[in-house]
Amino acid sequence: MHTIRIWDLPTRLFHWALAACFLGLVVTGNIGGSAMVWHFRFGYSMLCLLLFRLVWGFLGGFWSRWSQLPIHPKRVLSYVFAPTAQSPYAGHNPLGSLSIIAFMFALSLQVATGLVSDDEISNTGPFSAFVSNALVSWATSWHQTNGKFILLTLLGLHLLALLWYRWKKNERLVSAMLHGNKNLPEAHPHSVDNVKTSTLALVVFLLAIGAVVLALSFGG
Repeated sequence: MHTIRIWDLPTRLFHWALAACFLGLVVTGNIGGSAMVWHFRFGYSMLCLLLFRLVWGFLGGFWSRWSQLPIHPKRVLSYVFAPTAQSPYAGHNPLGSLSIIAFMFALSLQVATGLVSDDEISNTGPFSAFVSNALVSWATSWHQTNGKFILLTLLGLHLLALLWYRWKKNERLVSAMLHGNKNLPEAHPHSVDNVKTSTLALVVFLLAIGAVVLALSFGG
């Protein structure tokens, strides 16, 4: 067996920070009232994280890059119909890769609709004044209903997949996202994970924060 560094520290921190923001958004959104102040803060934080991850998919460790996601239709079909005929994937497998893309897209859309939503009571997205009333109405409806349902469904599928891999295939995916390593039967490239990459990630994240703060300064 080979111990391979798969997830670099910035990717792992992103993953758990995103999970914390997601939980915070669900809780504050359901409480409503004064908790909506924190709902917006969690939303802005998630936007910073999503921007960071978008860029880190080009600059990050080998297995954190978008180019390493095996999403070609042939690979997806092969994995679905003949999963036992393939060696364990070092990074995300084809279905996992598709789920990552779906999650990123759904989260981005949820944040975007929140920025232009208006519940006509006391909560208004910072950019709702810059779009049409029709778009505000659609965004508000999506943010409160379909968008929330889709994200909770994706979360449920994600958790079920983690349980299935743990008990059926004995793959500890959660622990791999904690310490960053996987034990694999074949040698694979390691993700570079050192002070230099962590410093680069910090710079990217600070730039993402700066971009969000600058954008919000133009909002309502």
